[in-house]
Amino acid sequence: MKSNFPKLRLRQLDAALARWRHADLPPCPPSGWIRAIRDGLGMSATYLAGRLGVATSTVTRLEQSEAEEIISVATQRRDADALGCELRYALVPRQSLEATLEARATALALEQMAAINHTMALEAQATSPAAREEQTRALVEALRAGSSRALWKTDRRDR
Repeated sequence: MKSNFPKLRLRQLDAALARWRHADLPPCPPSGWIRAIRDGLGMSATYLAGRLGVATSTVTRLEQSEAEEIISVATQRRDADALGCELRYALVPRQSLEATLEARATALALEQMAAINHTMALEAQATSPAAREEQTRALVEALRAGSSRALWKTDRRDR
């Protein structure tokens, strides 16, 4: 019997991420969060540098690297701590993971069905649109019933 743990984990992760996906999170300020919070606190770059144990010019470079989106998460976490903040980091899918898997299975099924339908049409054995849709839906269900990892395996065309 196949374990339901992967599906349970998927549902739990989707539920947790849904809160973030639907949250009205503020956009990152153009100067970055470090500079915006430091300025909001009225804290000088020199004072922050002292808390971090670095030169003032390093704080300027850190703020610039955050604004350019090239700062590391570890550096941002250290800077947040020095500002009395907590870094919260998350990848938030644009749609649910379930919807992403459904879309991937559908894309694969359509790709497979296109090749089959082309061959059948060449042999004058084309099926009706309703029959093709039913076959595609059955293939999507078969793909979804299998391993989610199989949906992401590359084939020769992806190399």
